[in-house]
Amino acid sequence: MSARTAPIARQRRHTLAFLEEIRSVSPVFLSTDVDMTRVTGHRAAMLAQGRRYSLVSYVLYAAARVVHEHPEANSALVGKLRPRLVQSPSAHGKLTLDKTLDGHRIVLTAVLPDLQRASLDEIQQSVDQYRTLDPAVAAQFAPVRALHRLPRAIGRLAFRAAARSAGRRTSVFGTFAVTSLGHGAVDDFYSVGGTTVTLGVGRCTDRPVVRGGQIQVAPVLRLSLTFDHRVIDGAEAADVLGDLVAQLEGFSGASPSPDHPIARVAAEERAAG
Repeated sequence: MSARTAPIARQRRHTLAFLEEIRSVSPVFLSTDVDMTRVTGHRAAMLAQGRRYSLVSYVLYAAARVVHEHPEANSALVGKLRPRLVQSPSAHGKLTLDKTLDGHRIVLTAVLPDLQRASLDEIQQSVDQYRTLDPAVAAQFAPVRALHRLPRAIGRLAFRAAARSAGRRTSVFGTFAVTSLGHGAVDDFYSVGGTTVTLGVGRCTDRPVVRGGQIQVAPVLRLSLTFDHRVIDGAEAADVLGDLVAQLEGFSGASPSPDHPIARVAAEERAAG
């Protein structure tokens, strides 16, 4: 029996355009373990009150604050002939989403703006919203559907124009990326999100840790950081990862920020309802 061949599905064209665009990235990979005792304790306490938070939301919350304090890591390199760094005043987090469109399982992304000012509640609300959206009809994914309808060559050019525009790049790529496979039996994985810093979230499971000279069991998250060596060096990336570990291991709760755009929308919805 001869092998079956078929053209690549239109629903994957945005992924192909993205992969072609990030070929120039020079990725270097770091990884570490994070003791999530405080995070899982906070998560359990909130769940008892009827409020569910995903581990990804904690990572987004902590990472936004860390990269905002490391402006070089929150920058992007744009331009080919005349490359230049664009430094964003805000931390915009790109989150990957596992979706099905027209019977094809694909990866879509959501860019969550100004996360350095967002509370954990606001981040979780936004994550939940994007996870429940239907990619076939949701307005948030209209640009992706439009790219699928274009001839492939024109679609690549359109994506490239947006990705290489200093003004539009953050709305396409964000300023840092978080991608998770922690829901599966995945400990470590390394992703290139098109941003200077990409965080890969593995599973959080009980592992032995040493505290005060004693071996104990604690929930440990496997966390990777991919950085673009064209923009920052290893020492800066290690500082970012170390600060992120400190944020997560020292987590003590998150206060709301009513001026954040996500919070304003939620308040308006509650008032209308």
